[in-house]
Amino acid sequence: MDTGKNYLVGIFTDEDDVMSGVPKIKEAGVKIEEVYTPYPVHGLEHVLGYSKSKLPMIAFFFGLTGTTLALVMQIGMMYWDWPMIIGGKDFLALPDFIPVTFELTVLLTAFGMVGTFFVTRNLKPWAKPKIFDIRSTDDKFAMAIDLADNKKSVEEIRTILSEAGASEVNEKSFE
Repeated sequence: MDTGKNYLVGIFTDEDDVMSGVPKIKEAGVKIEEVYTPYPVHGLEHVLGYSKSKLPMIAFFFGLTGTTLALVMQIGMMYWDWPMIIGGKDFLALPDFIPVTFELTVLLTAFGMVGTFFVTRNLKPWAKPKIFDIRSTDDKFAMAIDLADNKKSVEEIRTILSEAGASEVNEKSFE
């Protein structure tokens, strides 16, 4: 979210109101930025129209990178750099490489997923969080609507939110 944006925040008291209100609001031509809930609401991502996450595919490629790096590192050390025969085993004793390969695969996948999450969610240590309504962490459901992304006026959107079941509608701006 950029600074200097103005939002209209609809506060809902029940998850059923949110689930039934989202299609009504979308049918009215209002683009919903995000819905903040105090607990996971099953099916809300489908109603909002979110696509399937690409994180499993990204995790697979981080794991593949870790596996490749581990095998190249071990084969390079034991075959080209400093070949040794330990316990009568060959230079390329691949079964002996399994523990290190597994650990490096898990390590790179974990670090890669944490880094990917931070980058995709724009989480920086110095960033100030944008809280639309503090009650969304307790018992209320907050629906944020970016006024710059919608062609309707503030009063039209306010009326649509109220008709969709919002108990209150507030304006919020971030500087």
